Amino acid sequence: MHIDKLEKFWIWLTTITAFAATGVLGFYALHLNIHPPSNVETIDSSRLHLSKEFNENNLGVKKNADGSVTVTLVAARYGFFPSHIKVPANTPVKLRIASPDVLHGFHVPGLNFATMVIPGYVSEVHAKFPKTGEFFLLCNEFCGLGHDHMWSKLTVTNK
Repeated sequence: MHIDKLEKFWIWLTTITAFAATGVLGFYALHLNIHPPSNVETIDSSRLHLSKEFNENNLGVKKNADGSVTVTLVAARYGFFPSHIKVPANTPVKLRIASPDVLHGFHVPGLNFATMVIPGYVSEVHAKFPKTGEFFLLCNEFCGLGHDHMWSKLTVTNK
C-alpha cells in the first residue's frame, strides 16, 4: 500500500498536534491545578427561590464553625444576588451558585477564578483569596441582551 508524501506529512502533523495539545492540557491541569468542578448536585431551577438554601433570605456570606466561609449566590438575568459580597482574605471560601434561568459564567478578573453556572445544577467552587481589595464579579457566558450589565462586586477584607 502506497501513501503519498503529502498525506504522510499531514498524518504526522495532526498526530503531533494532538499529542502536543494533550500535553499542554495535562500541564495546565496538574501544574496549575486547573480542573473542572467535581461537585455534581442537581436542583430544580423553576423552584430555586423556594429552596431552603437559595431562598432570597438565605443568600450571602455565612461563617462556618471551622473558620471557613460559605457564600451562596444566585446568578440570574442580569445580575448576581446578593450584589455585593465581603469575604476575609486567606480564608477557605466555598461558593455555591445556582441559576434559575439560563447558562451564566462567574469570573473574578485578577484572581484566576471562574466557573460556569448551569441551570439545574449547583456550581460549587472552593477558593482562598490571597489579596485584599475590591474585585468585580463578571458573567463570562453570553446570557442575553443585558449580559454586558451583569456584574457585581467582591470585597476581600483583612481577617
